Amino acid sequence: MEFLVAASTSQEVRPAPQDSRPVGREARPVLQDLRKLLAFGSGIGIEIGPSDLEVAAVRVRPTGIHVAGRATIANFSARPAGEWGAEYAAFQHSTGMSYVSATVLLPRREVILRQTALPGVARRDRAGAIRLQLDTLHPYGDEEVFWDWTPVGGHAALIGIARREVVERYIRLFAEAGIAVSSFTFSAAALHAAIGLNGAAGQSFLALSRTATGAVEAYGESPARPVFSAEFHLPLEQAAVRSLAELRLPPETEPRTLQDVLPGPKVNPIQNDLSRNALPYATALAGACPRLAPAANLLPPDHRRSSSRAIYIPTAVLAVLVAGAIVAMVVYSHIADQRYLAKIQAEIAQLEPQARRAAALDRQIDQVRARSRLLDQFRGQTRADMDALSELTKLLSPPAWSNSIDIARDQVRISGEAPQAAPLLRLLDASPLFENSEFLGIGKGNGTETFQLRTNREKHP
Repeated sequence: MEFLVAASTSQEVRPAPQDSRPVGREARPVLQDLRKLLAFGSGIGIEIGPSDLEVAAVRVRPTGIHVAGRATIANFSARPAGEWGAEYAAFQHSTGMSYVSATVLLPRREVILRQTALPGVARRDRAGAIRLQLDTLHPYGDEEVFWDWTPVGGHAALIGIARREVVERYIRLFAEAGIAVSSFTFSAAALHAAIGLNGAAGQSFLALSRTATGAVEAYGESPARPVFSAEFHLPLEQAAVRSLAELRLPPETEPRTLQDVLPGPKVNPIQNDLSRNALPYATALAGACPRLAPAANLLPPDHRRSSSRAIYIPTAVLAVLVAGAIVAMVVYSHIADQRYLAKIQAEIAQLEPQARRAAALDRQIDQVRARSRLLDQFRGQTRADMDALSELTKLLSPPAWSNSIDIARDQVRISGEAPQAAPLLRLLDASPLFENSEFLGIGKGNGTETFQLRTNREKHP
């Protein structure tokens, strides 16, 4: 019997009763409305097929979902990476989403899908708990793997595991094609995230759809199996019977289509036939709102390219707030300075008459001080002149005598007679009251010498 069930190796999950209770009918519309208000983003989903790449681009807004484009890149595995990479870039440009990094859906055969229940484990500790038992969840032995998980239901976790060699091969392939990738995910995680985008998680259903290769894609949720995902190469009826048995749902449960359980697009081009293959559309939805509907991401963090414009919204909002705060501070500072200046000018105007009177008093005091210093100088000059005359009387002692002494402020002129006039200069310069003495003229008399000399008065502080 030919079929492939990725979830058939998953561990049995028996959630506690309180975790399996569906959301109340009254609360569910409120949650759906809240999700619609928060839904904002753009995404491009790429499904890796056996030979083709199926690509879908969507824009998610609170007003609805717009499918911007749908394309098939044929025979990519046999063509040079640059060639089909250019084809993808042209598709991006045509949709106006060149800035969006792609979410890639890895082939089902490359990913091991596991489910496990972690009752009593806090959400922040679940990654560590999964890591401890990771070796028991895959058959690769000591071979290195990449893995990630996403919460489903109450304490259940949906885990995807891929070999490191496989992930790195696809990393190199898309890098050579020049395609920016933000996430490598798998079908169960992408469908769970996309369906949860409209608040439909927690309901019991089975959805069937044809893939691009003609296989049957089965996805379902139930209290017994929070997530069931499988691919069958069987008729739809047989795939439905097997899937309902895995979900523990009654056999009479009517299967739905993935198109019915996924959020319906408001605008959808004719080439995006969701009844034929809904996986690229679901992958694009998962990539458009990763925070609102997270999906497991097997791509290592250092290779993730996040270039959506939405990531700049918090920065832009913060920048606007900071700019507003700066403008408010500048305006407030200017207003405060103006008010302070007005108060100062008012105080100045009030104190200006007193300041003028004080300035006038200061000028009067300076004038009185100048007059007082002048009088002191006059009194001191008379005393200095008398001291100079007394000193000259001592120095010009008989037989020398003077017939003219002219005392000025800075020098003294003397005319007289002496037996010898030359020693008079040394006598005058030796006095503390005179300096730099010199003759203006010397003549001969009756046994004496007549002289005229000038000596400078020493300045004393």
